[in-house]
Amino acid sequence: MSVTELQELVRFLEDRFACAQACTECARACALRASLADIDGPEDQQLIRRKGILCTEVCDATCRLLAEQVTQSEDAMRSQVEWCRTVCLETAHVFDLGPGSEESAQACRDCARACTEFLAQLR
Repeated sequence: MSVTELQELVRFLEDRFACAQACTECARACALRASLADIDGPEDQQLIRRKGILCTEVCDATCRLLAEQVTQSEDAMRSQVEWCRTVCLETAHVFDLGPGSEESAQACRDCARACTEFLAQLR
């Protein structure tokens, strides 16, 4: 393995780990935000709760996929990470509508950015 190939591998693994870590942080923030939303509250609270739960589940699944030691199909990995990025951006937008959701929205944006950076390594 050449030095360049080794550097590319290290960068790939670093970005993969950073993406998995961002997914974990986002899942925590979204789960907390969803738990604070009123189940029987107004429609905007119900939307925040639903999006928070969906984002939690998608981020958790993405983190698990990225943390697996077995080799996954690059296409499957790309699809999952792209889905995660999309859900995070949608959730951040919904969180922006609710007061007190700034930190959760930022965690979603950070995760989307980490997903984008990792996707660049897959191409």
